[in-house]
Amino acid sequence: MKVLIADKFEENGIRDLQEIGCEIIYHADLKDAALAEAIRESQADVLIVRSTKVTAEMLEAGRLSLVVRAGAGFNTIDVKAASARGVYVSNCPGKNSTAVAELAFGLILALDRRIADNVAELRAGQWNKKEYSRARGLYGRTLGLVGLGQIGREMVLRAKAFGMNVVGWSRRLTPESAAEMGIAFRQTIIEVAHECDILSIHLALTPDTRAVIETAVFEVMRPGSYLINTSRAEIVDQAALAQAIKTKNIRAGLDVFVDEPASATGEFNDSIIQLPNVYGTHHIGASTDQAQEAIAAETVRIIRTFKETGKVPNVVNLSERTPATHLLVVRHLDRPGVLAHVFNEIKAANINVQEMENIVFAGAEAAIARIGLDAPLNDETLARIRTSNSEIIETNLIKLT
Repeated sequence: MKVLIADKFEENGIRDLQEIGCEIIYHADLKDAALAEAIRESQADVLIVRSTKVTAEMLEAGRLSLVVRAGAGFNTIDVKAASARGVYVSNCPGKNSTAVAELAFGLILALDRRIADNVAELRAGQWNKKEYSRARGLYGRTLGLVGLGQIGREMVLRAKAFGMNVVGWSRRLTPESAAEMGIAFRQTIIEVAHECDILSIHLALTPDTRAVIETAVFEVMRPGSYLINTSRAEIVDQAALAQAIKTKNIRAGLDVFVDEPASATGEFNDSIIQLPNVYGTHHIGASTDQAQEAIAAETVRIIRTFKETGKVPNVVNLSERTPATHLLVVRHLDRPGVLAHVFNEIKAANINVQEMENIVFAGAEAAIARIGLDAPLNDETLARIRTSNSEIIETNLIKLT
C-alpha cells in the first residue's frame, strides 16, 4: 500500500507505517498543483494531510482510496467530492483536545494579564508596571463554553482548577450530562454569552455553525469580556467581532483566521489582528509534541486497520442512512455462485443495491445475506430467486420504515 504524506508528520509515525508494510512517499510541504501531480505520479492509495487543502481536482488526479486528516477537523478536504468518488475520509478526533485546551487557557491568561504587551514594552526598553499591574483575575469568573466535545470537556477541567464557574451549550448537552460535568446547562448560545466573562468556542465548522457567533451574541456579552476562538475562524462573524471590539471593548484571543496562508510560512494580512485588544497565535492549537505523537499513532491505526480489514476507523463520509426502501433477506448454503445468482436477478429487475452484508454461520455450511434495495422486487423475481437455485433456503422481502 502506497501512502503519500503531504504535510509535516512525526518520524515515529512514518517508521510505524513502514513496519506494517506501507511504501511511504513523504513531501512535507506539498500543496495545490504540486500535490495533484504527486497524487497522479505516485498512484498512492492513501493521502495524509494536516492543514493542506484537498480539492476535487486532486481527488480525481490519481487512485486514492483513503484521505486521512491528521487532526480533528476536516473542512480543508472536499468531502463531497471524495464521497462522489468512493474515497474514504477519516480524521483523528480527540487526540489534540488537551493541546487545544492548553492554548485556549494560555490565550485567556495572556488577555487577562496582557502578557504580549508586557513583553513588547520590556523589549522596547520600557518599564511600565503602573499600566500592567491591573488585571481582573480568573478566580470566581464565569467561563462560557460553546461546544462540549472532547476539547470543551478539557476546558471544564482546567476552569475548575482555576476556581471558575462554567456555563455551557452544545447540541448534545443535556441538563443531566451538564450536571455530571459540574457545569450549568443553558439552552442557547445567547444565554451562555449573556452570563459569562469569557466566551470560548469549541465547535466544528459545518453549514449550521458558520457565523453562528454573530451580532446577537456580541450584543449580550458584557463590555470588556473575552472571546476565545481556537476552533475555526468562520464560526465567528468577523465583521460583528470587529464591531464588538471597537464598541464594547471586547478582548479576543484567536488561534484561527479566515485568510490563513496555505503553507506553514507566508505573508499574513488579516485586518482583525490589527485591532486593539486582539491577541493572535499561528493556528498552533494542536501543535504540541504530545498531540502530534498521539495524532500520528491514531493515523497509523487508521491505515493499519484499512490495510488489514478494509474498514476505516473514524470515517466521516459514510451515509448515515442509505436510500434503501426494502431489505431482501436471503438464507442460503455457503456455496460459490449463490449471491451471483441473486444479484443477477436484482440487476435484471433494474433495481439498485444500496448496501449489503453476508454473515456465515458456525461451521461455514450456511449464511444469511441482507441486501438493501432502492425499490421492491416483484413476486415473479422473488420466485425466480427462490426456485432457480437449489442452494437458496429461504427469502424474505421487508419494507423499511
